[in-house]
Amino acid sequence: MTQPSREVLQKLTPVLTKRWLSPDAWKIDTYERLDGYLAVKKALEVHPDDLIQLIKDSGLRGRGGAGFPTGLKWGFIPQGDGKPHYLVINADEGEPGTCKDLPLMTWDPHSLVEGAIIAAYAIRAARAYIYIRGEAVHAARRLRNAVKEAYAKGYLGENILGSGFDLDLVVHSGAGAYICGEETALLDSLEGFRGQPRLRPPFPAVAGLYASPTVVNNVGTIASVPYIVLGGADWWKSMGTEKSSGPMIYSLSGRVANPGQYECGLGITLRELLELAGGMKPGHTLKFWTPGGSSTPLLTAEHIDTPMDFEGVAAAGSILGTTAMQIFSDQDCPVYATWRWLEFYHHESCGKCTPCREGNYWMVRTYRRILSGEGTYQDLDTLQDTADNIFGRAFCGLGDGAATPVVSTLKWFRQDYLDYIEGRTAPRLSAKTLVGAH
Repeated sequence: MTQPSREVLQKLTPVLTKRWLSPDAWKIDTYERLDGYLAVKKALEVHPDDLIQLIKDSGLRGRGGAGFPTGLKWGFIPQGDGKPHYLVINADEGEPGTCKDLPLMTWDPHSLVEGAIIAAYAIRAARAYIYIRGEAVHAARRLRNAVKEAYAKGYLGENILGSGFDLDLVVHSGAGAYICGEETALLDSLEGFRGQPRLRPPFPAVAGLYASPTVVNNVGTIASVPYIVLGGADWWKSMGTEKSSGPMIYSLSGRVANPGQYECGLGITLRELLELAGGMKPGHTLKFWTPGGSSTPLLTAEHIDTPMDFEGVAAAGSILGTTAMQIFSDQDCPVYATWRWLEFYHHESCGKCTPCREGNYWMVRTYRRILSGEGTYQDLDTLQDTADNIFGRAFCGLGDGAATPVVSTLKWFRQDYLDYIEGRTAPRLSAKTLVGAH
């Protein structure tokens, strides 16, 4: 295992992660001792529009995958419309490899609560919801306890800190459906309906929860807000790059010596992150990796020096996404990995739209055929054609996410597919897998 150099160690910027290792970090007394809820007091003394402008000036972009400017999203909420406004925090983290929100909610839940108070005040919302994945039982308990503590200290409820601002915050556990990570499906689920994506427009900013103006933000986005309020826009922009400001939590998993969460300024490279993580595991050489979870186009060892910011990853032909970096070596098979991801997307598809419902069904069966040693050259054309017909034609991003690894592995690792078809690679699946799959 290699030790990181001093220059690379200096790239670590613990902001959202700075309290994680503190004793009893999830308790309000610890949080207040470490600058907790100072940002709320400061925010409630200024006009809500000034807070929106501050977030715009900071350049904060959504940490949930799309990277949309947060201040711009807040500014879309119409004011003086006579309707209730809502803040909804998307904590339904469920994509393979994505794991940065869960430890944040577990070890520092009050940062999310404080961010929610400030964001709700900025958009004039009197009610906010944290929609958390159903399987995240421990994190949900921590969040609910944090909310209870915040109510007891007067940070939530009526007339918060004597400001005249009222806010109720509800932690809602979903039922474990990946599709509810899509913001409009999340809103339907929150209303008590089956979680399925809505047709847009209208967008949530105009007709979101209960057909009222709604802001939907990711956990990391909202948890960043108190730090910006305290530190200022210029301080936030001092980390990261010109167009991708601030720190980001990078989640490294797979064939690395020390998998885990590494918070660094946006723009760090995979080479530097691997150095922080102790390098690849002994006997393994980097072959391919996901820059932002399984729904982002795969990159190869050739892209090891790509800046890990929104613009750098896009220039390399992928998406920064959730910065869930799954690292695969020369001992891993890209065809098999793609099949495993596709099984997930096929299972989690809500079935509302035909391209996703039918396309994933048939792609899964085609992969099973190839991995069982029964594949043909025509299967490769079928996979490419099916993925092309899903991409951009599904109701939401789940279809695009499923098609993405198929297209990128066919681009970078076509020979691996041919090795199965031509018999150079032994079948990974048994004939039993093909029962009912033809």
